[in-house]
Amino acid sequence: MSRSAVRTRVLDPRPALIRSLTALMAMLAFLLAAQMARAEIEIQEVTSPGGIKAWLVEDHSIPFSALELRFRGGTSLDAPGKRGAVYLMGGLLEEGSGELRAQEYARALEALAASFSYDADKDMMSISATFLSENRDEAVELLRQTIQEPRFDQDALDRVRAQVLVGLKSDLADPNAIAGETFAKLAFGDHPYGTNGKGTVESVSALTRQDMFAAHEAVFARDRLYVSAVGDITPEQLGEILDVLLGNLPAEGAPMAAPTDVLLTGGTTVVPFATPQSVALFGQKGLDRHDEDFFAAYVLNQILGGGSFETRLMDEVRTKRGLTYGVYSYLVPRDLASTYMGSFASANEKMAEAVGVVRDQWLKTAEEGVTPEELQDAKTYLTGAYPLRFNGNGPIASILVGMQMDGLPRDYVVTRNDKIDAVTLEDVNRVAQELLDPEGLRFVVVGEPEGLKSTD
Repeated sequence: MSRSAVRTRVLDPRPALIRSLTALMAMLAFLLAAQMARAEIEIQEVTSPGGIKAWLVEDHSIPFSALELRFRGGTSLDAPGKRGAVYLMGGLLEEGSGELRAQEYARALEALAASFSYDADKDMMSISATFLSENRDEAVELLRQTIQEPRFDQDALDRVRAQVLVGLKSDLADPNAIAGETFAKLAFGDHPYGTNGKGTVESVSALTRQDMFAAHEAVFARDRLYVSAVGDITPEQLGEILDVLLGNLPAEGAPMAAPTDVLLTGGTTVVPFATPQSVALFGQKGLDRHDEDFFAAYVLNQILGGGSFETRLMDEVRTKRGLTYGVYSYLVPRDLASTYMGSFASANEKMAEAVGVVRDQWLKTAEEGVTPEELQDAKTYLTGAYPLRFNGNGPIASILVGMQMDGLPRDYVVTRNDKIDAVTLEDVNRVAQELLDPEGLRFVVVGEPEGLKSTD
């Protein structure tokens, strides 16, 4: 077993400060320093006897551990004609395994005071597990069964399928879901990113028990596996767990989906829907997570439409004009393509004006850039908010496995804020000019917006 350590620091959250992070930054910095002084940790790289790698943060203060597993590929691995199979399969993993049927499995999990959760998105299947140290072996065995010995009983399949179908039918009457699917289709066409990973009513209705086993075989393989653990567990114990839990998985799964281009063109797409308030998604081509300008783009987005009330979009669309309760933009750097997106909702009679204001701010920021004061405020917010993410074993495990998937080094948690601070005004304004594309910005509006029509 090999391992090495990198010194890092985290802190417990203080949610009350988040709401006014910028205004209270001096106080927050003091609190962070006090927390960091007593919350220093190590990230260790562990290799099991069987060769499975993982990152580990030991914390023996509480007899409790969190384990995070991710398998790259997610719903993009659906076989042709089987859309929704991976998502449905993930929902069945806790519906019985090994010799245990669904109710027996649920009772066993409850008796162990353990928690397992499963999720699938376009890029990954994730499994999150928490368990007490005294029940570690039993919990790991139960988790192993869900990963390696799923039952996919027909009655369970029918029950979970019915739940998925209820959600899909509900989405047909949800303007937010309609906007998301319309935008995805415009952006990615027939690529898996362009369709709903949950499938359609027709595709899910046709899935069989054998399709579940095929989806399981496609996803669960060691060539796409990432693992992290945080809590009351040693490197030696983790190595043993990894081999028990994952050692018998096949070396390779289904081929990954191919990268795709972003097909968006500028303009507006209106999807008629009877509602007094329209919803809008907007977006353009984005930036890869590994692009050398990513941090400058990240800071730029915080200024333009990131998650605070101090952004340009929030100020112009909400504060000055009262056109919406909230408007946000966000970078979406996925594995196979990247977009730069945003969203808001507005009354039908105000939506056309709101769209115009967003487009104007996109153009103004591209042409004029940002101010030194905006840059400093964004840096203060982003560097101050970052430590608040490390608020427990589960969140830390999730962050660490996400870093692995992004190809980031173990010292990223201590160098990340330095990268933010290193972004200059020249960097941000150059990236604003190069990245922001007002002519290529596509709006998808679902509702009955007055004075706004599709442009294609």
